[in-house]
Amino acid sequence: MNTSPTDLAIAEAQSVTVSEDVLTVELADGRTITVPISWYPRLVHGTTKERRKWELLGGGIGIHWPDLDEDISVQGLLAGRHSGETQVSLQRWLEGRAKQRPA
Repeated sequence: MNTSPTDLAIAEAQSVTVSEDVLTVELADGRTITVPISWYPRLVHGTTKERRKWELLGGGIGIHWPDLDEDISVQGLLAGRHSGETQVSLQRWLEGRAKQRPA
C-alpha cells in the first residue's frame, strides 16, 4: 500500500490503546494503525497506568505520554518509523526512573 504525502499530512489520531505487545491508534478517517510496542522502548518500560495516560497533540497529529516523556507522530506511524531514541538516552531515562521510584 502506498501512502501519499497528502494522506500523511491530514491523518489525525482520535483514540490510542497500548497493550503488552502493540500500540494501536484509531484515526479520525476510520483507519487503524497497529505497530509493535517494541518500536518504542519507553512504552515497553512503562507501567499499564503510564501507558493509559496519553494526550493528543495538535488536534491529533501526535500522541504524548506525559509520564513517559514520549511523543509519537501519526505521520511517523504511517511511515513505519521506529523510535529514534539512542541507547545512551534510553539508559539515562531508565536510570532517572529508577531514582524516582521508592525502594
